[in-house]
Amino acid sequence: MDQRISFLSLAVRDLEASRRFYVEGLGWTPDLEVEGDVVMIMVGEHVVLSLWDREHFQAEVGTIAEGDGVPPFTISHNVATEAEVDEVLATARAAGAEPVHEAQPREWGGYTGYFADPDGYRWEIATNPGPIGHKVLP
Repeated sequence: MDQRISFLSLAVRDLEASRRFYVEGLGWTPDLEVEGDVVMIMVGEHVVLSLWDREHFQAEVGTIAEGDGVPPFTISHNVATEAEVDEVLATARAAGAEPVHEAQPREWGGYTGYFADPDGYRWEIATNPGPIGHKVLP
């Protein structure tokens, strides 16, 4: 098996609200849309973010676990500078992201902040000064 990820699929409660957030709010361009089912957005050279209606997701994947708290993973968008971190967080805030956690220096040397999309999925906006951080930049 190749060491790569091709799709990141998020089960969303309100597909149209998620579409508005990502497409109109963040300014991303969908590559495929099936009304009421899925919106797919190329987010990397070989990576697709798939926003999938929860009911359709469950029909294929299985029952979604419910509970309080934050989904147990983050999606990270890395940029080159601290100023870019702040700019992306401001864009997310303008798109309606709640809550937005302001960026701050981290003990490991980076600078990161978080926002939540309409379903509470946490996006980390980061600059990472280490070698792995440089590998992920375009």
